[in-house]
Amino acid sequence: MAVEKPGSERVEQAETPETADPAEAAESARDAHGGPPDWSFLTGKRVLDLSRLLPGPYATSMLADLGADVIKIEEPDGGDPARSAPALFEALNRNKRSVTLDLRDDTHRTEFLRLVGTADAVVESFRPGVLDRLGLSYPVLREANPRIVLCSLSGYGQTGPYANRPGHELNFLGLSGFFTVPGRIDGEITRPGVRVGDMAGAMQAAFALTVALAGAAATGRGQHIDVSLTESIAGWCALFALPMADAGDPLKSGLVQGDNDVFRTADGRLLSLATFEDKFWREFRTALGTEFPGLDTDAYDRRPARTAAKEKVHDLLTAVIATHDYTWWERTLTGIGAPWAPVLTAARQLLEDPHLTERDLFSQTSGPAPQARFPVRFGSGLNTFRTPAPELGAHTQEVLEAIPAAPITAASGPRPPARPRSRT
Repeated sequence: MAVEKPGSERVEQAETPETADPAEAAESARDAHGGPPDWSFLTGKRVLDLSRLLPGPYATSMLADLGADVIKIEEPDGGDPARSAPALFEALNRNKRSVTLDLRDDTHRTEFLRLVGTADAVVESFRPGVLDRLGLSYPVLREANPRIVLCSLSGYGQTGPYANRPGHELNFLGLSGFFTVPGRIDGEITRPGVRVGDMAGAMQAAFALTVALAGAAATGRGQHIDVSLTESIAGWCALFALPMADAGDPLKSGLVQGDNDVFRTADGRLLSLATFEDKFWREFRTALGTEFPGLDTDAYDRRPARTAAKEKVHDLLTAVIATHDYTWWERTLTGIGAPWAPVLTAARQLLEDPHLTERDLFSQTSGPAPQARFPVRFGSGLNTFRTPAPELGAHTQEVLEAIPAAPITAASGPRPPARPRSRT
């Protein structure tokens, strides 16, 4: 388990002196283990994060890891509902600061617009129209700061017949075409445990924000980014789904293969085998053909032949893998250079895998559970775990007192009768 190793990234909350300069604010967040990366374009960029729960906070967590000064704007009464899940909240909100503002309040909206004047981006995940009703539409934000980039992240996008529908990740996944692409020979539709729809949208948002921020830095003009969770995952699915639009039975497509699957060993453990390329299949069946006569044939040596006989190939491999325990297969498959890997089915196995441990993917921070570092290794270095997730409103005073006085007044739009609800 890769925790508390020499040079590991256990951190305590850093004290941040008051400053009106976002770059200085980011620099002041340094602790004894190092601060934001000095090589990153995002270091010193200030992002005001109005989003809650998963997609928006995950997008801004990536920006924060890479150096952005992310200020989490939360309602004074409870803040982000994700605070009720401490381990998740900690992982999504490290390296951020928390400011409490009630955007339905005129004075607090004025304070928020003053903050916008010092910021580079605003991220929100309300339903379309909520920000407008709060008097904080994009034109209002742009008046406060022409360089501001507003990223609106919602389930279906800001326009269209579904825009104002309520929804959650499973709804967006269903509409995206995710389930049109078969993953199993039997065609069974299974919901993935990881919220891939939310994560896809978050990644698109982080990427689009970074590009838009670069554009604003070059031109002095911001823009409004409309990120749809549905479209984000549909963009992934389209690569595989659209070529099958007129192909008939998707189970007969080349996407389903009998030799690229998960198989169970004699002692009940799972492993993945993916002999996609012909050379790997030939090496596999040649090495094992003596012990398993069913493999001693060249009938399936070509990819099209294996795909056409996917059921037979799958049944054959299922029977073969079931003859020995996992340890035998681990030694045998590794010895012949087969494309295989263990299938981890328990979270603890992640922390014990020798490869992930050697790569220092996980670290025990000051939070309630281990976390994954930013999942890219940079040659110039990156300290992911600089500061833990903030307590609710921990930085309100220091951030607001550091804003220079500005003649900005809150827009006088209609105020909603209830608190705005998060879209996702």
